[in-house]
Amino acid sequence: MIDADGEQVGILPTHEALAQASEIGLDLVEVSPNANPPVCKIMDYGRYKYEQTKKQQEAKKKQSTFQLKEIKVRPKTGEHDLQTKLGHIRKFLERKDKVKVTVMFRGREITLSQRGRELLQQIAVEVEEIAIVEQSPKFEGRTMMMVLSPK
Repeated sequence: MIDADGEQVGILPTHEALAQASEIGLDLVEVSPNANPPVCKIMDYGRYKYEQTKKQQEAKKKQSTFQLKEIKVRPKTGEHDLQTKLGHIRKFLERKDKVKVTVMFRGREITLSQRGRELLQQIAVEVEEIAIVEQSPKFEGRTMMMVLSPK
């Protein structure tokens, strides 16, 4: 058993340990049930649970989260429209979100697959100072996609 000050008392019968804990006005908490003999500590259990939840909340705050945003373009997307989409991509990357850039091919546009790859390479070059290419351009059916993540 460990007392309220953190000092080791020794091995005690359960009823004596409970009596000591109630005498001080605290709880007897089993800290290590798998040890032989089990280790118990005299503490305020309510305060202990409160501190545990605070630690979990603090760890959750420090955890970084991101979303996957998608930008869709076509092989024949105009230059001005492409600049607008690049602005959106930059905004997403600055907010620490990943961006999935998709080139969609319709009908006979599938023959322009080289143009789609060039478009994705151009986008990667335009944002290379704030992003890295996490997944290089690849074909999936009638779409070609690439994933960018913030540096």
